[in-house]
Amino acid sequence: MAVTYEVSDRIATIVLDRQQALNSFDREQYAAFAEACARFKDDDDAWAAVITGAGDRAFSAGADLRDMIPALMDEPSKEQFELAPSIMRGMYIAKPLIAAINGYAFGGGLEVALACDIRIAAAGAQMGQPEVGLGLLPGWGGTQRLPRLLGESRAMEIMLTGDPLTAERAHEIGLVHQVVEADELMDAARAMADRINRNGPLAVRACKSAAVRGMQTSLDEGLRIEQLYFERLAYTDDMKEGVAAFTERRTAEFSGS
Repeated sequence: MAVTYEVSDRIATIVLDRQQALNSFDREQYAAFAEACARFKDDDDAWAAVITGAGDRAFSAGADLRDMIPALMDEPSKEQFELAPSIMRGMYIAKPLIAAINGYAFGGGLEVALACDIRIAAAGAQMGQPEVGLGLLPGWGGTQRLPRLLGESRAMEIMLTGDPLTAERAHEIGLVHQVVEADELMDAARAMADRINRNGPLAVRACKSAAVRGMQTSLDEGLRIEQLYFERLAYTDDMKEGVAAFTERRTAEFSGS
């Protein structure tokens, strides 16, 4: 299978599985990944997801050039250009996404990680946006997400040079949140998901949604969005349970309702 999906302890694990091609994306992988994201979005048993690559060499090397180049050299269609961006938009899910970067994350592979909320990398992993070396640009959201995440100056260096970054350098500049040994990567990613899942799932989703929507508008409009989400949460069973648990000095048992 190009992508696997499984759920355990309210954590979905989505694995990009084309090891023979460094988990790069061909048409089958595009479709399978889009399906996995849609499945997670609608899965009531999964409150957070970890996305990683199969094997120990690559998270994802991005688009499979063997699949992509013939189309570019022939007559590229608008449909071909819109396929990957539509999948990246499909990654906007109110539930938290964690990228466990286990090896190479180049081009679209890094852009998948950028579409996640938290990135944890294995020591020795490398990442970058090498598209300019092909006469292209990072077209899966890289030109938009990198500057928003790192600021214009750092993002420009990464995109315009195409140079790779080590996991350690990526951590220094804030591209990844944590670097761990390779054999500890999935445990670290699941531990992060567990930390998030201890909280009210509706509150977590509202917090993410308010932040993402607010960053796309003015501060005044963002504050209005925040207030709307706050008011919605005030009528949920999870809010009542959270307040009751705090008052009674016990661990809250959230239901997502």
